[in-house]
Amino acid sequence: MSKSAQRASSVDRPESFQLKGGLFPMNLLELKSADLESIQQELAEKVAQSPAFFQRSPLVFGFEQLAEPEQNQLDLAELCSICRNLTLLPTAIRGGNARLQGEAIRLQLAVLPKGRSKNSETSEATAPTAEPEQTPVATSPTRIITTPIRSGQQIYARGGDLIVMAAVSAGAEVLADGNIHIYGALRGRALAGVQGDENARIFCTSQEAELVAIAGQFMVDEVLRTNHWKESVQIYLAGGRIQISPLPKQN
Repeated sequence: MSKSAQRASSVDRPESFQLKGGLFPMNLLELKSADLESIQQELAEKVAQSPAFFQRSPLVFGFEQLAEPEQNQLDLAELCSICRNLTLLPTAIRGGNARLQGEAIRLQLAVLPKGRSKNSETSEATAPTAEPEQTPVATSPTRIITTPIRSGQQIYARGGDLIVMAAVSAGAEVLADGNIHIYGALRGRALAGVQGDENARIFCTSQEAELVAIAGQFMVDEVLRTNHWKESVQIYLAGGRIQISPLPKQN
């Protein structure tokens, strides 16, 4: 077969797959200790609070807050075993020294780059630098959805806010780098500030959510049902914790 015929054949043949980038929520277990006994006990308590949420949930291990000596003594294989016994699915590590990263590869875990820590941001901000030139900041337009978001759908507003002029069904997911406004019942998942904006908020006219999250801090339905259930609320971070308060009623 000639090369031209081979090229024509490859063009005419239907694609067997599409490779796309995706944004999917994953739980981050940010380790502050290498004491596996304590980790197992505390993690078991967390899972027991919301077993349905954690079951078969992908998990990333974060090592930025773990001191170098503890990183060297941590048994990553045993940590994975502990998590799997609690129905969690270890998927990747973030950060870690060369030993941990090599062990992660051996265990077939992905190795993700380190996140920017508050300490690094502070040190960068206080380092002597030239006065920056004032330039306009590029902003993304607010994304507006006017139809109901059905179970299985995922809507993401990259770089801005998301406004939904209808209900978000159970099993659906809405995400935004900024704020989320839902003028209807929120019955699925809503994740605001997904790139780390701790000032982001979620507003909805009826709070019936499966999960809400702000900048990675989340609250699941077992707790949400005790916090202004089926009321108009705003959801935000205060002191690093999710807070829910009713919206002011209109006269």
